[in-house]
Amino acid sequence: MVFLIVMAGVMGLLVGSFLNVVVHRVPAGLSVVRPASQCPGCDTPITARDNIPVVSWLILRRRCRTCREPISVRYPLVETATAVAFAALAAWQGWQWTLLPLLYLAAVSIALALIDIDVRRLPDVIVLPSYLVLFVLLVPDAIAAGEWWPLVRALIGAVALFGFYDVLALVYPKANAMGGGDIKLAGVLGMALAWFGWRELVVGAFAGFVLGGVASAVLLLARAGWGARIPFGPYMLAGAWIGLVVGDRVGDWYIAAALGG
Repeated sequence: MVFLIVMAGVMGLLVGSFLNVVVHRVPAGLSVVRPASQCPGCDTPITARDNIPVVSWLILRRRCRTCREPISVRYPLVETATAVAFAALAAWQGWQWTLLPLLYLAAVSIALALIDIDVRRLPDVIVLPSYLVLFVLLVPDAIAAGEWWPLVRALIGAVALFGFYDVLALVYPKANAMGGGDIKLAGVLGMALAWFGWRELVVGAFAGFVLGGVASAVLLLARAGWGARIPFGPYMLAGAWIGLVVGDRVGDWYIAAALGG
């Protein structure tokens, strides 16, 4: 188990480094493969020794080796956050097939949350392929367990949450800040949540609205005004992870409370 956690953390550092490229280039419509990573200040290609996650940032003292342009702290923070998330998921799931789709979802969650915060949109180039990738990564677990119902339930969850967000946007077009990207993301999250269970789906979906509502209230109290558009994607993603981690327990608690148990 320790080996798995350490390896997941190391992989998280590498994936986090790639996510920095994704967050920077995808919104601009640029390739994430070419050209190689380069300094945004002087366009000098970053060498392998200066591209080691977190370590290079510390050794270079937060500046480009060539032009001495400051390097944003976001880069090591994204790498560290991804490493911690991957290690935590490995500790939670252990050597199970469900670890693979969760690792993918964690990476996508970090990238989409940052992009939505930066440019207020959720790129189709990330969201739409996630339907297929997530489904394919769920199949091995269904095969290993010999149970296909969770896979069917995941598809039902994807359609259900996508449809719910779509209807909500149509019925209350001016009362919410949801866009097309949020609706498409809802289907991806619905698939992941429903794979684990109906309670996870309900709690995860509801938690996103609660978090978004709290954030809106805080902005209002801070006199940010109703005109300030809040990207809803990060709250959807955070709510989904709440559903995945504690959705079953919250669901059981609510049912017991409702029944007076």
